[in-house]
Amino acid sequence: MSNILKIAVLLFALFFMASCEEEQPVIPSNIERTIWNGPKITFTKADNVDPNDAVNQDRLTDKVALTRGNTGGQIYNAISESSADKAKSPAGTEWAVGSIEEINTLRFEPFRSAVDSPQDIVGKDLILHLIEDDVYLAIKFTAWSAGRKGGFRYERSSSN
Repeated sequence: MSNILKIAVLLFALFFMASCEEEQPVIPSNIERTIWNGPKITFTKADNVDPNDAVNQDRLTDKVALTRGNTGGQIYNAISESSADKAKSPAGTEWAVGSIEEINTLRFEPFRSAVDSPQDIVGKDLILHLIEDDVYLAIKFTAWSAGRKGGFRYERSSSN
């Protein structure tokens, strides 16, 4: 009898632990999304150039233009931010590591949460969601300057 009780307690514990795990939202595949899958665009912000100059910002839409300050740190949205906020920047965006083909299973979150350390993202496939415009695009960083220079480069998909 005690073996049956032990098995019952074990099964209850396993069931309880499985029900308490944080479930990732699964987005139904029939949801219409705007996905930019046009030709790749390469954007480069050189080291030590003015992030306030529009030429040093990648203007994706009227609401999002990505750049990086010259004191190091991460990227930010030059349209709505004057510098990066480690917890929230770039404003109006959310990010996931993965590819467009995996979009239904990806977890989107703020840039820093998604990538952990920005200098480690070079070469990784990412998906950028422009929240207000509800647009998704593929992006891959190909360079990230260290030493408080502010440079970076990436390739991204464009609108059709």
